[in-house]
Amino acid sequence: MDALLLPVVDEDGAPFWEYAARGELRVQACAAPDCGRLRFPPRPCCPHCQSFDSEWRALSGRGRIWSYVLPHPPLLPAYAAQAPYNAVVVELADAPEIRLVGNVVTGPDAPLNSVDPDRLRIGAAVKAVFCPVSPEATLVRWLLER
Repeated sequence: MDALLLPVVDEDGAPFWEYAARGELRVQACAAPDCGRLRFPPRPCCPHCQSFDSEWRALSGRGRIWSYVLPHPPLLPAYAAQAPYNAVVVELADAPEIRLVGNVVTGPDAPLNSVDPDRLRIGAAVKAVFCPVSPEATLVRWLLER
């Protein structure tokens, strides 16, 4: 894992990573009384009502594969040993307007190539799991639901 890319944590997104480290999938939401819309990626101002008030709402961690790719060849040398692996875009079940990028794996600490690519399908149900990759970052990964 040492040579794999790690997220860049900024002030707006820091709570996302703090919740992920606790095993929670939370998304920023507008806290204005007449808005309340979810937003991702996190940002200081609501794109819908321009309010600067926000909160972090817990989500179920369930979703569906919206898209996926098997990078051939891997673009970065550190990923070559794990090829073929998947990169997925997941549409969240309780917030379909939000899509997160990650990998489908067999377990939180499993290698990126732990799922046979033939098992991936657009629309397949997935569930979030959390994989600590550094003291500062816990990645959201996905398990196929049966």
